Amino acid sequence: MSRVQLALRVADLEGSIAFYSKLFNAEPAKRRDGYANFAITEPPLKLVLIEGQAGEETRLDHLGVEVASTEEVTAATTRLKESGLVTFEENDTSCCYALQDKVWVTGPGKEPWEVYVVKADAGTLGKSADTTPEACCGTTACCTPDEQAFDPTQTPAEARTAAGCACTS
Repeated sequence: MSRVQLALRVADLEGSIAFYSKLFNAEPAKRRDGYANFAITEPPLKLVLIEGQAGEETRLDHLGVEVASTEEVTAATTRLKESGLVTFEENDTSCCYALQDKVWVTGPGKEPWEVYVVKADAGTLGKSADTTPEACCGTTACCTPDEQAFDPTQTPAEARTAAGCACTS
């Protein structure tokens, strides 16, 4: 089974949880400090809420497709590369309180998309307890690679180096 993921950065996490619980007639599947996600059956959707700054308007953090296995992530990676898209791979990475394998691509409007599998629960939102961009390996949200990582003139390794990313793919 696969489903689309929509990750939003929200200023009022509790208010957003209450709103989306009513909208989708569902309670969060996972709640952690500054984070909640909903596993909606109909329509098939993984809605992720990441707490942002107070007073900030809700904004798109990233988009994704959740798949059932690492093999599906590998197949997506191959397909995306073969179609000419620049990819950024992360394996056994901690993101959104889950251990994941994933591949990132960027849409034409610089919207970050991931194809990922959740392998296990994890104790941190991002790659470390420190969720500053510097600690998150050149990301803007500890899960979302900086658009620098997707410069189509660079290989993924060159892009990670240019972005100052210490992560390996």
